[in-house]
Amino acid sequence: MQLAVVIVLVLGGATLTYLDAAADVEQEAAEEAVSVAVTLADSSDVREAVMSSDPSSRLQPFAERVRADTGVGFITIMDRDRTRYTHPDPERIGEPFIGNIEPALRGHTFTETYTGTLGPSVRAVAPVAVDGEVSALVAVGITMDTISTELAQRMPPVLGVAAGVLLVGAAGSVAVSNRLRVQTRGVAPEELSRMFDYYEAILHSVREGLVLVDRDGRVGLYNDAAADLLELPGDVRGTAVSELGLADALARTLTAEGPVKDELHVTETRVLLVNTVPVWSRGRAMGNVVTLRDHTELQSLTGELDTVRGFAESLRAQAHESANRLHAVVSLVELGRPEQAVALATAELHTAQELTDRVLGAVSEPVLAALLLGKSSEAAERGVELVVTDDTVLDDTSSAIDSRDLITVLGNLVDNAVDAAIETAAERAPTVRVTVRVEDGALVARVADSGPGVDPEVGSRIFRRGWSTKSGGGNTGRGLGLALVGQTVRRLGGTVTVADSEDGGAAFAVRIPLPAA
Repeated sequence: MQLAVVIVLVLGGATLTYLDAAADVEQEAAEEAVSVAVTLADSSDVREAVMSSDPSSRLQPFAERVRADTGVGFITIMDRDRTRYTHPDPERIGEPFIGNIEPALRGHTFTETYTGTLGPSVRAVAPVAVDGEVSALVAVGITMDTISTELAQRMPPVLGVAAGVLLVGAAGSVAVSNRLRVQTRGVAPEELSRMFDYYEAILHSVREGLVLVDRDGRVGLYNDAAADLLELPGDVRGTAVSELGLADALARTLTAEGPVKDELHVTETRVLLVNTVPVWSRGRAMGNVVTLRDHTELQSLTGELDTVRGFAESLRAQAHESANRLHAVVSLVELGRPEQAVALATAELHTAQELTDRVLGAVSEPVLAALLLGKSSEAAERGVELVVTDDTVLDDTSSAIDSRDLITVLGNLVDNAVDAAIETAAERAPTVRVTVRVEDGALVARVADSGPGVDPEVGSRIFRRGWSTKSGGGNTGRGLGLALVGQTVRRLGGTVTVADSEDGGAAFAVRIPLPAA
């Protein structure tokens, strides 16, 4: 196709050049004819001859000499009535001139293309004025054969240039075709079109999010799933990743220089599992291929599983402790001390029953009650006292919040509080205080610990992925639990804040509006 275009352009250019050269040659011939005709008409010898008794005898030799010297086709000097005084063919002298002479009779020199006795020619006719009157006419013509010969002499350079341009164009077309073939790796245009259609269909049909980031850190391509998971605003192709409004950690992962495998990131509404693979082509970095998977539901289920696992561990520990105490009670009976055996058994039963009664008396919502009982046993195993405050009141109908969200919020807050309280166990008794109640149409929860507290400069950043209340937090800390708490609370339209607790640690306060009944 490129070669065909080059050939058409070269042929078109050569044709236009030929037409332009033909027009130039014809114009030059007309100008030459006018020049010779006017010169002869102004000659005193011609004026004297036309007024003599035998003009032909004097003008014929003179006209032929001038014709030979100038190379024109013919010179015809005639009377006003067209009678020829001169002609290249002497036998035609005295015959009428063939052609237009009216403008010349009115005193004007003009040119025309006309077919006469010598064939087609470009001719000029000029008046011969004697004493202000037109006494004769001079016609000078250059035949078209002469003009064609002149044109033919000009064409070889034009054809040579056209051939050179055609050769260069053909070579350029071949070079461009070869380069295109190398860049497309030998794939034909039709196959490229089909591949694009297939890839486009696959890109937008997969459920996982896919983002292509170029080596300059700009979004090259993404599918519908990625736009939904990242909540991208409109078409962001060509936009820098840093300008998408993503969390700093997530933006760094998308533009990471090395591979990233199964890295968890928490956004405002989702938990994402991110994989980044750098792409290289012919030894040059092309950017990253980023895949995104929605782990929000899976993370929620994982939280529930951790809670159940905690219950199981608590039951296992209680069973182990109960077995030890049972052995002690049996041994006391065997030693003949039944009173001490009864006292030991009823004391343990009283303690366990007191905790259960206190929790169930304040919280009749089954999931939350089970969570607090399980966390109490787990905390006790780790040497931490978990206290459900006296102002905790929550029945099973007052909370319309999904149980999984309750587990996510309170479970993570209690776990973090227990870990924080253990850090300062050497300084003060590790304690965690939990308050849950309904207040002014909202679920209010407060979890306070006796740990080291939270730096006020951290502020709301503690609820981002990577921040933690535990030692070793910061940008490289764990921090997933608090990030999930912040995400869940924001999704439910609530707020979560952190302040100093009465025990010297941190107190997390959550307020979630309840849906209308």
